[in-house]
Amino acid sequence: MSDRFWETKTLDEMTRTEWEALCDGCGKCCLHKFIEDDEATEATSTDEIRDHEQVHYTNIVCSLLNTKTCDCTQYQNRTTLVPDCVQLTRDNLKDIFFMPNSCTYRRLYEGRGMPSWHPLLNKGKKTAMHRQGMSVRGKTVFECDVDLDKFEDYIARWPLSDCD
Repeated sequence: MSDRFWETKTLDEMTRTEWEALCDGCGKCCLHKFIEDDEATEATSTDEIRDHEQVHYTNIVCSLLNTKTCDCTQYQNRTTLVPDCVQLTRDNLKDIFFMPNSCTYRRLYEGRGMPSWHPLLNKGKKTAMHRQGMSVRGKTVFECDVDLDKFEDYIARWPLSDCD
């Protein structure tokens, strides 16, 4: 990979390795979310649905996540083991409005650039990200440890933070 490839290539031009390297490894995509829709049944396009829905993040995390490293313990098999796990691709990026604002894929797609705490800007280390509170480290409970019917009790605002 070339240095700062994200500044010279579009998301569509990136290799698979470059695409994967964009993931900041924060673990926020592994949080359980629920979408409250007001009028989504009347909406006909993704943009209209997005306008009528509000995403609520919880501090409930997938049981496959290592909450210290913020890495999936079964990354290669995650979509088989967890059918609801979303795999970001160039094709679905525009439709995954429920990704947090701090998500590097979302930031680049929206033209906001790479966050200063991203591991690619910090010698491949997640230290700056953890220090700035941009990961799930130390903030979550596992899905197997809570009553998912009471997910409203676990709503969290911190996943919405985007300090850059």
